[in-house]
Amino acid sequence: MTRLLGRLGGWCARHGRIVLVLWVVAAAALMGGSLVFAAPTSNDASIPGTDAQRAHDLMKTGFGPGYAAGGTVQLVVYSADGPLTEDAPKRAVERAVDRLRTMPHVVQVDSPYRVGGIASNLQIGLIGIRMEGHDSDKIAALTQSLSRAADPARAAGLEVVPADSSTPADKEIKTGPSEIIGVLCALLVLVFAFGTLVAALIPIFTALVSVASGLGVIGLLGWVVDMPKQAGIMATMIGLGVGIDYALFLLSRHRRLLADGVPVVESVRRTVSSSGGAVVFAGGTVIIALSALMLAGFPLLATLGWVTGISVVAAVLTSVTLVPALLGLLGHRVNALKVPFLKGAGGSGAGWARLGSWVARRPWRVLFASALVLGALAAPALALKLGPLDEGYGTQGSESRRAYELTATGFGPGANGPLIVVAKLPSKVADPGDPIVDHLTRAIDDVEGTAHVAEPKVNTSGRSVLLQVVTDYAPSDSRAADVVRDIRELALPGVQVHVGGKVAGLTDAGDRMAERTPLVIGVVVLLSALLLLLAFRAPIVAIKAAVMNLVSLGAAFGALALVFSIGVGSGLVGMDPPASSSYVQTIFFSVPIESYVPLMLFAVLFGLSMDYEVFLLTAVRQAYHRHRGNARSVAQGLGSTGRVITSAALIMVAVFVAFIAYPDPMVKTFGVGLAVAIAVDATIIRGFLVPATMVLLGRLNWWCPRWLDRVLPNLSVEGHEEDEAPAAPRREPVKAGV
Repeated sequence: MTRLLGRLGGWCARHGRIVLVLWVVAAAALMGGSLVFAAPTSNDASIPGTDAQRAHDLMKTGFGPGYAAGGTVQLVVYSADGPLTEDAPKRAVERAVDRLRTMPHVVQVDSPYRVGGIASNLQIGLIGIRMEGHDSDKIAALTQSLSRAADPARAAGLEVVPADSSTPADKEIKTGPSEIIGVLCALLVLVFAFGTLVAALIPIFTALVSVASGLGVIGLLGWVVDMPKQAGIMATMIGLGVGIDYALFLLSRHRRLLADGVPVVESVRRTVSSSGGAVVFAGGTVIIALSALMLAGFPLLATLGWVTGISVVAAVLTSVTLVPALLGLLGHRVNALKVPFLKGAGGSGAGWARLGSWVARRPWRVLFASALVLGALAAPALALKLGPLDEGYGTQGSESRRAYELTATGFGPGANGPLIVVAKLPSKVADPGDPIVDHLTRAIDDVEGTAHVAEPKVNTSGRSVLLQVVTDYAPSDSRAADVVRDIRELALPGVQVHVGGKVAGLTDAGDRMAERTPLVIGVVVLLSALLLLLAFRAPIVAIKAAVMNLVSLGAAFGALALVFSIGVGSGLVGMDPPASSSYVQTIFFSVPIESYVPLMLFAVLFGLSMDYEVFLLTAVRQAYHRHRGNARSVAQGLGSTGRVITSAALIMVAVFVAFIAYPDPMVKTFGVGLAVAIAVDATIIRGFLVPATMVLLGRLNWWCPRWLDRVLPNLSVEGHEEDEAPAAPRREPVKAGV
């Protein structure tokens, strides 16, 4: 592999203009094509085989329009000056209802002046709109159109806001300044790292090309697969981080070789042969981790996983082709436009080497101290609170947040997430008054936590009945999920009870995630360790690397629990507190984390953490091959990569922190978790814990059983150093305990 990469790097360096033009044209064509031929996004958050999905399927059979996903829109009407039942507001609302009935795709409009349509304070009412024949992927635009049709009520001084009935896949995250802020912060770090503006711009340029190419591919794939609306933002977040980091590692290696007097093309060849191999393996671990999400049993999560993997593939490809092309074109001008007073990263890394030597002299003390610090960081993870995130935590002043608060005030918190109970009956019934339907209604009403059961509706075949159930709890309250489970456990002779709706769907998602999480974690750890085994032919190193990555994950989940579950500084990351909060609660309040977020975070973080492990181990292995001194090779490996890994981590942290500014809570949780994990991984783990364990293990780091050494293919990730140092003799296997 190293010879192949070396030849590829050398060819790209010699034909830089061709490679540059091809990449720019490809990125422009893909991005332009995805914008011109914009593919539809999917709002399908279904989970096949769950009870909520079975309820959803039954809702579509004979109950009339509006019971399929996206078939209902609700408008909340509020009169601040008096009851809605007075003549003037009532006439205004009725004019709005009449106008809504004329809108396209609307087949039924339920006036607030029906039983249960107006709150007990008489100031808040609900307009229910049922539709059919519309594009469910455009429900957000259709909702706004229906909201504008209610202007006659607004003209009379009433407030009308549309309620949010979307699923997690409906959330459209629009791009904002976060990408620009992240890129500018990364550029600043690169300028300090390299000391020259030209060198700093190379990783930025290649990362932007890779992100544009990846987003173009993702946009066009929307025509053949269901593409969630979060796909673009996740691909951008991860693509920017890894794209800049991979280019940074290659560029740092190239500049060191140039400083040693190696010719430009030969320097590029050696760089891609060695550091390029590390990039390929590091990218492979990220892709493996993301691909394992397909085992989670949640189609939305699986799609987010492999779509994000596309951005990583693009970053690897640009790193081993476009970066060598730019380095070949620039030659020694890569060090042009030096910034005054900045030395850059071209030094020997003596400070990091001294740190490595310091750790090597006291490995046990460093090991225990690092373990204590990491344990303290991970301890809050025990308080991690998972659950649905409702619109009560939405942006303050948004329509969905306002509708949520009005609905909760007028009809109770559970009205924001009603349960849809669909039951298959043992025999055909003629009307909702049948004794078996009445028995079912009373049984549901007796379930603890049930506030109200609406009038049942029998489908056209008479074999199924539908009931809307309002609980005492907000959708984000874990007790709402308990009500879902209690209703499902009702034992009625011959009756099959299924519960659907947003709360039930998210409850099933959480249960499915909990069931599949051990499988996903096991597959990711096993395959990543196997990839490291192929790369370094050292089983102990492979196992230890997987364990170290799990340690950094503990710190990330601890930070998430501290900020969101415990509420220390949740207001500082831009989360808006619930209504009627005190001053202290505006800064400290708990926020539930969607059940699928930890598993997605695990996959992303495990892959990204493995990047730094691969680059550090590559440097240590190269030093070990030169002189066979374990402690010395650890110090030299840390010295040659410490500053580069720290710069790369700072870039990642800057990019992820910038995304915390997004209003969407899911993006905020990813930003906090990724930033903390990368910071901990690049400092405590790679700077102290990994060197200490490698010193303690000694020659066992590179031990490999003779039979395994013969079986493994030779995919040496560290490349060939024959041009820089004499080849070391073939390593003999070391017995355990030596």
